[in-house]
Amino acid sequence: MLAIHATDLVRVFGDNTAVNGVSLSIGQGEIYGFLGPNGAGKSTTVRMLTTLLNPTSGTAYVAGHDISNDTENVRLRIGVALQEAALDPKQTGREILDMQGRLYGLSKTERRTRVEELLSLVNIGDAIDNRIATYSGGMKRRLDLAAALVHQPQVLFLDEPTTGLDPVSRSTVWDEVRYLNRELGMTIFLTTQYLEEADALADRVGIIAKGRIVAEGTPAELKRSIGSDVIAVRINADDGERARQCLSHISGVDAVEVNGEQLIVSATNGAAVVSPVAVALSESNIAVTELTLRTPTLDDVFLHTTGARMQADEALA
Repeated sequence: MLAIHATDLVRVFGDNTAVNGVSLSIGQGEIYGFLGPNGAGKSTTVRMLTTLLNPTSGTAYVAGHDISNDTENVRLRIGVALQEAALDPKQTGREILDMQGRLYGLSKTERRTRVEELLSLVNIGDAIDNRIATYSGGMKRRLDLAAALVHQPQVLFLDEPTTGLDPVSRSTVWDEVRYLNRELGMTIFLTTQYLEEADALADRVGIIAKGRIVAEGTPAELKRSIGSDVIAVRINADDGERARQCLSHISGVDAVEVNGEQLIVSATNGAAVVSPVAVALSESNIAVTELTLRTPTLDDVFLHTTGARMQADEALA
């Protein structure tokens, strides 16, 4: 049985189609990375799959239950940590987890046992008995993750769990996600704006743009799909189209993408092509301020499939 199976999910808000025919098949025990910029439809898709929002059309089953007609059974089997942690600043971490256990019908003994288990799983430490108002952003995210795990869900939804976190806190969350998946066999649906996060954690990745999934596969498959090497060239933005035309005819060049001041040249053998690329640009009087040869990244895949780069806010909290 698939952990998540969605067919042609659509969600319309007035004149805006936020999600436009999304279909997903996610196996049990899989980490699925859902990539896209703000406004692409990521969070709307998650809200439908977690029964917080009814689809306009289409169907989906999560943990074997219909998200529209069997919402109670879906909710009993999923954990959800949304982008904004909804935590009462006046409560302590322990009180938050105990309350969550009460909501899921756990006995007092079960709640006490479960909280201790979660403390060893999610790195909160002695702060568990402090008020939420004293928590850092990273601690709040980890507590929200712990609250989503109180009832031992089959499927965990993480909606941009590390946005705004410092590198240390982000790494801690990554370690916890890996543990939940590898040691507990939990299926994880991870939405993110951070390409390196999806590359590091996900078994498979789906890229969504304008409400549609435009690419799907393992990170390695997606990177191979646009060629084995990438030559990144920085030029004057006004020369972009002229540069694309002069490079497109070079033997060994598979594709040329223009994004403002940057050209992305895909080539099967980048080492053999990099010199002809530099010569062609020079002969066309196109000034080059930077030229690098590297292997493809998921950002290159995103540019190739959507025509734009991810514009994630990398500012650290």
